[in-house]
Amino acid sequence: MATYLEEMFSAKAVKEGGVVRRYKGHVDKNVPFHRLLARVQREKFHLVEVGDQYILICNPGQIKLHC
Repeated sequence: MATYLEEMFSAKAVKEGGVVRRYKGHVDKNVPFHRLLARVQREKFHLVEVGDQYILICNPGQIKLHC
């Protein structure tokens, strides 16, 4: 059985370099934050925390935040 983190990173958006959005409460219930962060860093992706959401940007490119 795949772990929550494996399932999250097997999403179609991850494979296509897209964006994955997840409710923080659900993520935190299933995987320690340090493991999520380590996986994001290993993949050279970006993780944004906004309100009650984690936004995973599955692209290693530079980020420019405009507003």
